[in-house]
Amino acid sequence: MRVRVFYHDKCFDGACSASLFMRFHSECIAKGATYEYHGLVHRAGALFNEAEFTGDENAIVDFKYSASPKITWWFDHHQSAFLTPEDHEHFLACQRDPVCAAHRFFDPAYTSCTSFLAHIGATRFGFDTKPVAEMIHWANIVDGALYESPEAAVEMAAPAMKLTLIIESTQDPEFIPRLIPLLTEMPLVEVLAQPFVASLLPPLLERHQEAIALIRERSEERDGTIFFDITDHLLEGFNKFIPYYLHPQATYSIGLSKSSFRTKVAVGSNPWTKADPAKMVNLAQVCERYGGGGHARVGAISFPPDQAERARETAAEIVAELRAKNPLA
Repeated sequence: MRVRVFYHDKCFDGACSASLFMRFHSECIAKGATYEYHGLVHRAGALFNEAEFTGDENAIVDFKYSASPKITWWFDHHQSAFLTPEDHEHFLACQRDPVCAAHRFFDPAYTSCTSFLAHIGATRFGFDTKPVAEMIHWANIVDGALYESPEAAVEMAAPAMKLTLIIESTQDPEFIPRLIPLLTEMPLVEVLAQPFVASLLPPLLERHQEAIALIRERSEERDGTIFFDITDHLLEGFNKFIPYYLHPQATYSIGLSKSSFRTKVAVGSNPWTKADPAKMVNLAQVCERYGGGGHARVGAISFPPDQAERARETAAEIVAELRAKNPLA
């Protein structure tokens, strides 16, 4: 059996989810299957290319829902998992069909898709997650921003943090598919030590320091909200906790960045804020108004690369809204 696994690209949780799905599927569903990995990114316009769903089975993990009949497995935990109301209706109809419901799973209460997939695998299929407990633990920390401090998130002492830096920064389309099988085969420190991985780290750590310096120069914090525009640098894969490392008193951060395929408005909240959670703005709902999405505490909106001005206007509107709703005011 040939299985194609589609995952959230340039994302630690996406890569871990793909690796965990492969191990779960090979142990519990189809021993001897072969696996191929294809990254998906949030961009303006269509997110899926039906022509790529060519496996005997096709799985999507940590990414939006597809109603395609070619999709045989789906796992996601994002609040904004459905691109259209029709997709949501299709999923709800699927849940009324025992065969379909046994292969499509959604629960936004989970911190990471990796931990959600582990739970479904263990409780529904008898999958043993103990050998991959370290990876599941770190997927929760990285995707849930459960770091003990901004320093832990930005200074990146742990192997998982260094792997996250590489995954988010790589421009090599073959790198993450090569990395994915290793994440459930060996401890993360050994994954990091693989020559094709380790060789990438020194220049990225240098670039990380440059990103800190650039965001320090460009960012402004006012009324509890940080804003920075780095669209003149191809630096989309920066560490999203840098703004709070530099402005620890802030509640929200809006960053405008650009890559070869999109202009991105990143909207986040400080994991270490002292604000009352009940007073916090649901950022997924904010982003959904502009065609984006995410989680209650972090989201993003993607625009075509030639629509930087529209992205800038959107960012300005969100900055104004969040500054007016400062929960610490």
